[in-house]
Order: sequence, then structure tokens, then C-alpha cells
Amino acid sequence: MPKVLMKGNEAFGEGAIRAGCRCTFAYPITPQSELTHFLARRLPEIGGVFVQAESEVSAINMVYGAAAAGARVLTSTSSPGISLMQEGLSYIAGARLPCVVVNVMRGGPGLGNIAPAQGDYWQAVKGGGHGDYRLIVLAPASVPEIIALMELAFDLADKYRNPVMVVGDGVLGQMMEPVELESGEIRTAPEKPWATTGQGDRPQRNVINSLHIVPEDNERFNLDQAAVFAEIRRREQRSEEYRTEDAELVLMAFGTVARVAKAAVDRARARGIRAGLIRPITLWPFPDESVRRAAAQAQQFLVVEMNLGQMLEDVRLSVNGKRPVHFYGRPGGTVPTVREILDEVSRIMG
Repeated sequence: MPKVLMKGNEAFGEGAIRAGCRCTFAYPITPQSELTHFLARRLPEIGGVFVQAESEVSAINMVYGAAAAGARVLTSTSSPGISLMQEGLSYIAGARLPCVVVNVMRGGPGLGNIAPAQGDYWQAVKGGGHGDYRLIVLAPASVPEIIALMELAFDLADKYRNPVMVVGDGVLGQMMEPVELESGEIRTAPEKPWATTGQGDRPQRNVINSLHIVPEDNERFNLDQAAVFAEIRRREQRSEEYRTEDAELVLMAFGTVARVAKAAVDRARARGIRAGLIRPITLWPFPDESVRRAAAQAQQFLVVEMNLGQMLEDVRLSVNGKRPVHFYGRPGGTVPTVREILDEVSRIMG
């Protein structure tokens, strides 16, 4: 099968199209602007719609409308743009609508810079908007994996009628890697009998709403959603485990940092240190089962992130005090190097 050299930001768009997405509403922001450029060109070629909204607030509310009408719909932005979308995301979650949001993270807080970072972890996995809701959060680590996880993102969004966020960073968005694009028909969106597409032959109209003015009704809705989130926790945890079978020290990293950490594992092994890596693919639900299995044997954990320690909290909760959990982070747009991680591994292991 022929390979195509593709930039990460383009792969986000190609994966969405192959998943059946025909509607994208977005506002350009570095370092994900190539994604909006790509879809602005590609979607009209296949009968789709791309609208550059006047702001991220407008974009997420356009997503709300298209999702309510049953479309497979995408928006994309970078860190400050996600902050502007939080109210709309809460409304979409409260209306039980599927959609996919891509966040190509940059340095922060505030305007920060356009360098790669992972400072939006809490915002993504804890729910940055108001109310009791969760996003399913996927974290690819390569350009080919972006395409696969974008297709998965739309499937999970429709399966659970819940927003899905796919997070990358400036490195992943800008880097180019060879990708195998399978030939064949591009998928179409599945039927959605709950969508607001007109009453037709149905005995009553579909109504999509996030307002439950009676407290008991709102409580019932939240409890129903909690059951859905519990099912997602049980069924949708995903991770990659690398050389963990006999590992004394397990590195924990996601996205771009996991690629660096994997090289550090190999270097550590060459020095006689039995290191391994768990790479969460789902940031939520967090793959705590993989962590717990590793904690039965490993003596130490080292979390490496491009922030000041956000996934660290979930690792500590999963380890549950059974093993020491260490942290090494580079915030503000700096990528940890293999040597830095290896030095930290060597320090921990004495």
C-alpha cells in the first residue's frame, strides 16, 4: 500500500473525513491552523461544509446546532480557544450530543506561546466547563495514529452520545510522517433517530435540550449520565505498554513526550536498568487498570509531562500509595529530552 507524507494537523482532518465528518466550524489559531486550512479545501471537494466562525464561541455553538441535526461534526483549536469553548461544551454534554473537538496544545497560561505543551490536561479530563460531565479524551502519539484515533473518536461520540476531545501538541501537529491511507469508500454518518431533522412519520417531535428546571429532573439526568460514564470507564480504557513485563521502574507519558520516554526506556535498558513505559491513549477514561497491573511488580513510577504535573494526579490515584510516584516536567513549551529523562531515571534508581 503506498504511503503519503502527511503533517499531523492534516492527519486530524483526513481522519475526520474518513470517519464521515462533513461539517467543520472553526477559528484559526496557531499551532493548528493547517488543520483548518486543510478542511477548508477538502470538505467542499466531497460535498461537505467548512465555516470559519468569527470566534471560538461561535464555532462551538455551530457545532451544537449541527450535532443536534445528526451530523458528524468537528471543531478544532488550540489552548486559549478551548477555554472560550467551555460553556458550549457543557451545553453539548448536557444535551447529550456527539461531536469531536481537536486541541493542538500550546504553551500557557494566558496567550503563552505557540510552542508544544501539555498544560491543558486538567481542562480536558476534569471538564473545564460547569456541571457534572466528562469528555472522552484521546491522545495520539504519531501521525498515523492520529487518523486511527480520529475515526475512533467519532465512533465513541456516537456510541455514547457524548463529546470527544482529541489532544495533541505543537510538535505532533507540525511534524510529518508517512501514512498509509487505505483505499475504499469514505464512511458516512450513521442514522440518528433522536436528531432534530423534522418530525416526519414519527408520532412526536424530537426535542434536544439541556434545561431541567426541576431539581429532581436534573438530578435524574445527572445520575443517568453517571451510569454512562461508569460504562465508559469499564469498556474504553486504552493504553500502550512497552517493556513493562519485568520493569522495576515504569515511565508514564502521553503524546509527544511518550515518544521521547520510549527512547529513554531503551537507553536505560542498555545501562542495565529495567525500565518500561505505559502510554495512556485514553486520558479519560484513564487506564488505571494498566497502572495497577504494573504496580504489582514495579518498584517506582516516573511521570513525565510538558507541564507542572497534571496527569501525575491520576497516576497517583491509580497507584493508590502502593509505590512511590516521581515527576519530571518541562512547562511553557519545552520538550523534555531523552538525556533529561534518563538522568532522572538514573537518579531514582540510584
